[in-house]
Amino acid sequence: MYRTHTCGELRAAHIGQTVTLSGWVQRRRDFGGMTFVDLRDRYGITQLSFNDMIDASLVEQARGLGREFVVQAVGTVLERENKNPNLATGDVEIRVTELRILNGSKTPPFTIEDATDGGEELRMQYRYLDLRRAPIRNNLLLRNRVNLLVRNYLAEHGFADIETPFLIKSTPEGARDFVVPSRVHAGEFYALPQSPQTFKQLLMVGGMDRYYQIVRCFRDEDLRADRQPEFTQIDCEMAFVEQEDILAMFEGMVRSVVKDVHGLELGAFPRMTYADSMRLYGNDKPDIRFGMTFVELTDRAQGAGFPVFDAAELVVGIKVDGAGAYTRKQLDALTDYVKRPQLGMSGMIWMKVDESGVPTSSVNKFFDEAALRGWAEAFGATPGDLVLVLAGAAAKTRKALSELRLHVAESEGLRKPNEFAPLWVLDFPLLEYNEEAERWFAMHHPFTSPKPEDISLLDSDPGAVRANAYDIVLNGNEIGGGSIRIHDRAVQERMFALLGFTPEEAQEQFGFLLNAFEYGAPPHGGIAFGFDRLVALLGGDEVIRDYIAFPKNNAGRDVMIDAPSPIDAKQLTELHLGIKPQ
Repeated sequence: MYRTHTCGELRAAHIGQTVTLSGWVQRRRDFGGMTFVDLRDRYGITQLSFNDMIDASLVEQARGLGREFVVQAVGTVLERENKNPNLATGDVEIRVTELRILNGSKTPPFTIEDATDGGEELRMQYRYLDLRRAPIRNNLLLRNRVNLLVRNYLAEHGFADIETPFLIKSTPEGARDFVVPSRVHAGEFYALPQSPQTFKQLLMVGGMDRYYQIVRCFRDEDLRADRQPEFTQIDCEMAFVEQEDILAMFEGMVRSVVKDVHGLELGAFPRMTYADSMRLYGNDKPDIRFGMTFVELTDRAQGAGFPVFDAAELVVGIKVDGAGAYTRKQLDALTDYVKRPQLGMSGMIWMKVDESGVPTSSVNKFFDEAALRGWAEAFGATPGDLVLVLAGAAAKTRKALSELRLHVAESEGLRKPNEFAPLWVLDFPLLEYNEEAERWFAMHHPFTSPKPEDISLLDSDPGAVRANAYDIVLNGNEIGGGSIRIHDRAVQERMFALLGFTPEEAQEQFGFLLNAFEYGAPPHGGIAFGFDRLVALLGGDEVIRDYIAFPKNNAGRDVMIDAPSPIDAKQLTELHLGIKPQ
């Protein structure tokens, strides 16, 4: 056999036993007549020792080993003289009596250590080597663990794991689809699913009652660090439920996973309306691990002759506790941050409260001490605090202050990865109006039900209609979202009409769903979690790539296998595509 034990398994209790290990050479150290080799596999590292006074030929053989050679070693477990408290196997070593090289290795293009010298693009090119590093390996093992925890929780609560198709019909709503040309049906295309949305609703019509799937989804959209063209969802749907049933079920799931992974007991998740989230945090996925909620100053700040404030639609700020000692250099850096093109603010105003309680600001010329004391009162600022204020168009200013809040919190060490602050955001607008397209778009998707009490507004005031929808936020990241669905054909047709579909277009695109609603569709709702993002946050990160075995880069390319890539002329012809091969 190749091994009797793994490289992370041996302890002091194994001393005296003869064992066989197999793995990769992590490093080799030569000292006179002694050679030591750290042997690594998925489970850990064990030190092998070779002594030329016992077997000089074995020492010579060991000194021929390079990094990442694959070897098998047979030997006796001994107590280690210089114990290594940083290794689980650090109390023992193997005195090798037989060594077999199973495969050699070229010198790796980067160091396969916890702290590597390889850049991200290089590591993605040689991802199979990067997977040998403990941080990446542990991330994938965490992903596996969370997968099993989620499956167990849902199975215990009566959910059935049901697969839905990957080759489906392209629809005009939402992000761009990845399309797949059909060879058999000339000029026709499948689309890869952005979500199993309509299929899981049809499963509810079919009486399956509780469905889930940990499923691959695809979106052809611009990429960011927390986005991939293919990603994984925990996709769930339930019949005969109201919003409260969904929130209770999946709040319980998140609590269960966090407790198992981190040993933390989370209390009841706070809830916040979309309107309050935007007003207090400037976005719909607030990080509530720290304060710095927005305080509006428009009424207090205007009319004092300061042109920036007087011309602004909104004057709003945040208080940074204990930051009154910020230097001019630090404040200038924050000003430069909000003036970046991505945020586009013209500047930033600050106010400090000194240790004696006297406020001073960067606009003392326009605001006397009494006015600034009014600011301090509005913010609840006390000696040693700092207030940062932005002004301008309301939407732009809220977005910039939201980014500034997170930036300051990061620099102040307030975004602690080992703290978990979940939140439900509720009562989203059902629709948002696009001025350029001159029509309404669904804020979530076209199948989201309006709040029952708002249905009467669909014709008279569509922008005031609230969605029966909910997002779950963790540490400032949306990890899931869902809604109670429309299950009545007439309401769904009204929704399609609001979105600009003619009756013929609605029937052509979604006739299968509309028809199904005529055969006893039950009330139903669901939620989908971004599995990659959830696992990354549980691992203390916000970037998801290192929690995916074979991710794409920022340009959507797989640099390891070089995809996407051209296909040959024969394939193009078979697929009825008039594309000239490169």
